[in-house]
Amino acid sequence: MLKTESGALHNLKGNIMTDRHLIVGAGPVGRHVAQLLAARGSEVTVATRSGTDTGIDGVTHLKLDASDADALSAAADGVSVIYNCANPADYTTWEKFWPPLAAAFLVAAERSGAVYAITGNLYPYGPVDKPMTEDMPDAATDHKGRLRATMWAEAKALHDAGRIRTVEVRGSDYVGTGVGGNGHITRQMPGALEGKRAWVLNRKDVPHTFTDVLDTARLLIAAAEDEAALGRTWHVPSNPPRTQEQAINEVLNSVGKPAVKVSAVPMPVFAAMAKVVPLMRELRQLSYQWTAPYVLDDSAAREHFGMEPTPWDEVCRRTAVL
Repeated sequence: MLKTESGALHNLKGNIMTDRHLIVGAGPVGRHVAQLLAARGSEVTVATRSGTDTGIDGVTHLKLDASDADALSAAADGVSVIYNCANPADYTTWEKFWPPLAAAFLVAAERSGAVYAITGNLYPYGPVDKPMTEDMPDAATDHKGRLRATMWAEAKALHDAGRIRTVEVRGSDYVGTGVGGNGHITRQMPGALEGKRAWVLNRKDVPHTFTDVLDTARLLIAAAEDEAALGRTWHVPSNPPRTQEQAINEVLNSVGKPAVKVSAVPMPVFAAMAKVVPLMRELRQLSYQWTAPYVLDDSAAREHFGMEPTPWDEVCRRTAVL
């Protein structure tokens, strides 16, 4: 976004910026972005392969294969921001899913001149031995971490070359409304709310940052619309770390339910499952996130945007809603 002498904001193509937004993906982050933008009166389109109707008033829905660069570029024509909120339904197919989609986003961002706002994660950092800050190198060695690091590096290179405007927002494991079976805590809720024991992977007793999907959406919008925030990554303001056991029982407590027993799946059992179940194999490669403290330093975003995380009790109450 560029400001002219008249004060009007223009995109990289020199066109006056609109309040039109294209969100690719209707998962928990995409839905929250759409809700926030629609609530303020913005013109919002949510694009998915199936044309999923989010049920959000005032939002237009589009059936779109976003990995088709021409189709995505056409959908992005005239928008101010393209939000990458996509997430593969199958956790084992990232190598097939992401490269063509990431490439299409870059093409659409360059053709349209819109800001490209990316929903990222912490995988690019790889194993860490201290709280994660945005100036740490993307040093992952596992294939998912390297893939996400490459996606950001390619977008950043085009930004630095003046060909696109981009920003990436990184959060830790999601809690909040709509996360469901994709979250380490939320997948435990159906049984835990009925008083059943929760079985977690890796360790149940190490500190881990959890990020509210609503706060992720808030920061994604704020960063995309802040000229000074572009060209870098930002960590989503998140509540102090909890262990898996603490998080599960604090969610239950927030809605008046009793605590449940939380047990860790024995490591030999996890290892055996990883040999035959593709999803378990993928999760085991990321075990480092759950066997030692995995803590997010979000001080930069708090200072720059004046943003604080949603109070933990409120996040817990929303996490308990199935």
